[in-house]
Amino acid sequence: MEHRKELVESVMEAAAEYELWAPHDTIVVAVSGGPDSVALLRILHEISLTRMPLTLICAHVNHGFRAESVEEAELVRDLAAELGIPFELGEFNIPSIIKESGLGPEGAAREKRYQFLIATAHRYQARSVALAHHADDQAETVLMRLLRGSGPSGLAGMRWKRTEKKVELIRPFLRINKTALVGFCREEGLAYAEDATNLLTQYKRNAVRLELLPMLEQHNPRVRQSLLQLAEIASAEDEYMEANAAKCFDELVFTEHGKYTLKRAAFAAIPSALQRRLIKLILNYLSADSSFMDFSKIEAVRRGTLQEYPTVWTLDMGGGYVCVRQYDTIVFSSKPLTRQVSYTYRLSLTHPRIKLMEIGKVMTMRGLEGEVFSAQEEDYGKNSAWFDGDDLVLPLTIRSRLPGDTIRVMGLNGSKKVKDIYIDDKIPSSERPAIPLVCDALGNIVWIPGVRRSVHAAVGRHTASVLLLTLEDMEQGEES
Repeated sequence: MEHRKELVESVMEAAAEYELWAPHDTIVVAVSGGPDSVALLRILHEISLTRMPLTLICAHVNHGFRAESVEEAELVRDLAAELGIPFELGEFNIPSIIKESGLGPEGAAREKRYQFLIATAHRYQARSVALAHHADDQAETVLMRLLRGSGPSGLAGMRWKRTEKKVELIRPFLRINKTALVGFCREEGLAYAEDATNLLTQYKRNAVRLELLPMLEQHNPRVRQSLLQLAEIASAEDEYMEANAAKCFDELVFTEHGKYTLKRAAFAAIPSALQRRLIKLILNYLSADSSFMDFSKIEAVRRGTLQEYPTVWTLDMGGGYVCVRQYDTIVFSSKPLTRQVSYTYRLSLTHPRIKLMEIGKVMTMRGLEGEVFSAQEEDYGKNSAWFDGDDLVLPLTIRSRLPGDTIRVMGLNGSKKVKDIYIDDKIPSSERPAIPLVCDALGNIVWIPGVRRSVHAAVGRHTASVLLLTLEDMEQGEES
């Protein structure tokens, strides 16, 4: 009982500080069946009864990955019924969605999960979706981003509140650790599920949790607390800097026909911290894809703008965008790709890393053995694809597009022209030559990175070995 009171107080305090809810709000609570989300539903229910009138909806997603999925759904259904809360179930065959989207398993699962939660919130006219991420999740996230070389925005970790499609995603547990939540469930006699894949260290987040953090705790027993404090400070300072960058944008940047122009003297007058953020903000406005916005490119623009000479230059920003300096004017815009690139490369287990010199990319292939379905979305983005290692016919050919190219995608009887997919996906013609095609040894197009994967060699429940293909930007100095 004492434990419950403490948790309620902590959550109410955070809710007031970050304006997570108001009286009579409707909140969709995402409940996986693990101890964190079971505790979240129970605590929010307690708050709705004793502290503030809230309407709760319990939402559970069955991803169809594991045999235990059906039992977990029933466990959550029973909990909702016991508390008298409406229950919503979303069922998805994630393995088949992976085949179609080319996303990693956790990436595909996350996308469908959020789609379902937001759609449920819209249906109930709910203000928010409550997620059960806790302090340990936050510490792991900050550490992973630190290792990845993230800037201040990344070090802010997961946000207490952010808006997606007019629905607020809220995380009331970010200051509460996992031990307290498991302890609460046990004290209250609440049934919960445990995911055995959380103990497999071949996945990056699990390795951070089970190996790296305990090792760091030997040097500083309060390292988790330090990471949480870093997230809190970085978050507040990041918001302040973002607001200032937006103000600079309004004052310094001239926008016309998809081009963003600024004057060198005005840019030089603002602090370097704002210069970097202003460049990043312009690139954000140019494109929704931030994968090409690395520090070195932003710094190249900044330094090139500040230096006296040369006064005329062009920088390829990647993603089909270019930054041009004409004396004292800097212009960001999409670039016209005048030349047609043509290339063919071979990728095999003996040559698993190939430089695609014509487009400044690197394609790699590596094997993953055994169960792969619980890899974390941070590890794999849309520029990675998974294939059944026993079904994929090697060697692979990485080549430029040819007239009449077709690909067999999920959900279609037959093939579709690659050109038509580009048109459907609204991929600008200037960007298309920079997208390679991956073909198997039989000549089938098996993957168009960032766009589609084919029906060939799809990863399924019985897959024993997985080949992970990844397309990345070349590192500086690799061009030669």
